[in-house]
Amino acid sequence: MKASTFAVAVILIILISGCISQQTKQSFIEDIKKIIPLSGEIKQLPEDFEPQDQFTEPETQNSGPNTLNSKPWTQDSKLATQDQQQPIPDCDSICDDFEKQVKEQSICYKQDCLGIKENVTSTQSSPQQSQQPQQQFNQPPQDSAEIKITKTEPESKYKTANLSKKPSGWFSSGQEADIMLSGIDFNNSGGSLLFNHPGTIATDGTHLLLADRNNNRILIWNKLPRGNEEPDLVLGQKDFISNNPGTGTDGMDWPVAVAASSDGKVIVADTYNDRIMIWNSFPTKNGQAADIILQDEPKTGDGKPGTGNPKRNSGWPWAVWTDGKKLIVTSTATSSVLIWNTFPTKNDQTADIVLYANKTFGTPRSIGSDGTNLMIGDHNAKLFTGSSGGGRGTFFWKTFPTKDDQEYDFAMRTMDERHGGVGEELWGAITLSDGRFAAIGESLYIWDKFPENENDKPEITIAYSFKSNSGSGIVEANKTIYISSTNGNRIFGYNSVPSIAQQKHDFAIGSDDIIGSGSIDADPLADNYFITNPIPLTDGKSLIAISDFDRKMYVWKNLPDESGAKPDFVYSNMDGPWGGAIFNSTLAIGGKKTILIWNEIPKNGEMPDITIANSIGSVQLKDVRGIAMDEKYFYVADSNANVIYAWDGIPDENAEPAFKIQTEQPARISSNGKYLVVMKKESANVELYKVSELLSGNQKPISIGGPGKFNLPSGALLYGNSLFVADTVFNRVHVWKNVEDAIAGKDADVILGETDAAKLNHPEIGKNKLFWPAAVAFDGSYLWVGEFKFSGRLMRFSVK
Repeated sequence: MKASTFAVAVILIILISGCISQQTKQSFIEDIKKIIPLSGEIKQLPEDFEPQDQFTEPETQNSGPNTLNSKPWTQDSKLATQDQQQPIPDCDSICDDFEKQVKEQSICYKQDCLGIKENVTSTQSSPQQSQQPQQQFNQPPQDSAEIKITKTEPESKYKTANLSKKPSGWFSSGQEADIMLSGIDFNNSGGSLLFNHPGTIATDGTHLLLADRNNNRILIWNKLPRGNEEPDLVLGQKDFISNNPGTGTDGMDWPVAVAASSDGKVIVADTYNDRIMIWNSFPTKNGQAADIILQDEPKTGDGKPGTGNPKRNSGWPWAVWTDGKKLIVTSTATSSVLIWNTFPTKNDQTADIVLYANKTFGTPRSIGSDGTNLMIGDHNAKLFTGSSGGGRGTFFWKTFPTKDDQEYDFAMRTMDERHGGVGEELWGAITLSDGRFAAIGESLYIWDKFPENENDKPEITIAYSFKSNSGSGIVEANKTIYISSTNGNRIFGYNSVPSIAQQKHDFAIGSDDIIGSGSIDADPLADNYFITNPIPLTDGKSLIAISDFDRKMYVWKNLPDESGAKPDFVYSNMDGPWGGAIFNSTLAIGGKKTILIWNEIPKNGEMPDITIANSIGSVQLKDVRGIAMDEKYFYVADSNANVIYAWDGIPDENAEPAFKIQTEQPARISSNGKYLVVMKKESANVELYKVSELLSGNQKPISIGGPGKFNLPSGALLYGNSLFVADTVFNRVHVWKNVEDAIAGKDADVILGETDAAKLNHPEIGKNKLFWPAAVAFDGSYLWVGEFKFSGRLMRFSVK
């Protein structure tokens, strides 16, 4: 690789590291909660939506003897070389209503709403030492990036399920899950210093406040911290451990932003409750109730924000600002910004001014102002790509708006030419004590004063990666700079305003990062084995979870029987695995252009036995999204090719498919030998094919579900005669004990997750709630459900 090419690749990788996580549109999905009404036309999928459909094949099936017709053609412990697609650096994996409406005309639509992470390409292969001769094919020479296998240290010790006394019976609607992985535990944040995708940060000059978004709380330090010091107060919860959402005046559901004024007022954007919470004086106790609530105008019958008075529409608020006199709120759901010229004094007080940026706002998400000017960051600004498309950008008013939809003075597409492709929005901005203007975006930018025009570039760019993203923020107090990192899950602190590129932070809050070490790569959530988009697989003895976003595979060699159990092994540098299957003892996973196969479950960190890269025979792999196995066939769903391929057993390098199924954008798939179930992108249906008729060419599918019944389901599983469907955006799992009942159009026997029809579009965390379930695995006793993006829990439901 040429030096110049390598330098560019390094820069891109640094930039890419800021594109979310976990999780948190994961996706899927920012305004995804309103993607589909209970009836009517299906709408666009959120971007991190293409949740991982995962399914697991049972160890024994009713369709015949389990003798997989295996034709291993390599004994391979290498990950085959192939293109590694990286996310667009400036997209945030949050699917807005805007992106869902304009689709491909929005630059970030594919990544944010379909989970297709393209654009930046780096090559990767993973040579490893093997006990068997290695064979790989269809691989151009590439730079090496090995699969890394890490054994948990200290050795993972967890309570394991008694396989001789596994429960029997069946599920009941609304039942609680019994354990949770990919997290600490139910209603357990992990403590006051474990942040989960925090939003903005605020100060009144004395206190520091952080919106700890996924933990449904606001953390408050009564004195400005200068190191990894614990907060003193929490709002939204009664203590620092609990993290369940709430709807009362003392509860919160996914608060993205917080603001504070010098006269003691505190404001919170309670995003998933579609409201603004106000404390008239600074809170003094945990869980203190808000004094005023500004609720989004009641929804109309189709579940959309109200269309009455536009100055009451504050759906999905992402940012708040106040100086104690004025109040500003962004409403992503209605593409507007609301301004109260005098601070609200009563519930549901109507705003005085509404801004639409002359109908060029898409999803405004951030605010910067000193009371005399205004900056609004927008993830889908229509200005840069026309009325039907959206790109990132920032709008500026040099004087504070005084009338409805007052024209902005100028807009910036990016502050740095490196981000010119998709633009760049400023996520937080402040006027420093010395009069300069500072804003956090892909980098930290500092102007000598509030920008004058679209060509006014910052005087200083701190190119250090803060792993920031939509929701990140910046404040100054006592000449100390605090930056909240949405994807870094920490607060970075500077003892003075940074002045040189790559200047590292002086301290970090939320980790044991040593002062001055500048360890930007530390990840408190990863250290606690939080998984973004966990897709479970099980053979009833072991548990595996794959993640396209983390590019990892997690292995529990025994079945965990307690929450928070750490995996025994973690495989890193995987090729974005999206789908997988276990049949008998064979494990196969696939993503992008790679399929990896283990002849036995890798309980001791073994490398794959077979690596399939780029092609099989004449079949060119484009985007593997699903894999299934039964006693006859090995199936591969290629979404970009619009084909499901089926081979007679595991194919060798020259094998041609026994048959193909032409179907639009297939994703995760599962087979019980009698039926093949297929998930499809942006569909409200699940399709079933009779396996016995596929070879003869009868490929007309049976459709199950439809708009109003399913809302963008992303995972399904056939186990024996039973069918499970992860109804992602309706936050539930449908369970049919007999798949024939589903075919006959009968409702599911059991619903896990949300059972209240009035709340289907409202995801929640809780023992009997689900937050975008996207994948399921079952072994006859335990059902594992993996959640997508903004939660990421891996839940276990047991039959009773």
